[in-house]
Amino acid sequence: MRRVLLLLLFFLAACGAQPAPQFFGATRHDVQRDGRSYTLFHKGNAVEVIRLGYARRGEHQAIRDTMLALIPEVTGCQVIESSLKGDSGEMRARLRC
Repeated sequence: MRRVLLLLLFFLAACGAQPAPQFFGATRHDVQRDGRSYTLFHKGNAVEVIRLGYARRGEHQAIRDTMLALIPEVTGCQVIESSLKGDSGEMRARLRC
């Protein structure tokens, strides 16, 4: 049983970042920053940012700041602050392009 669970976890980890249903068909951008990996899905005037990997206690604010900085850099659009939702693991926002 333990072997099956480990195998299942391995396959789930291999899947990588998958977009929320409203981002199916979005443009995918894989970015490395400060030793971390992020995936951005950009579709129309919306974006989803996903952090890959584990984050320890105390790292979340810096990760969130990095995620916010990546959005205009990658999409060329500005975040509409009032639309921002999420945390240092997954974040969504509307954009002004």
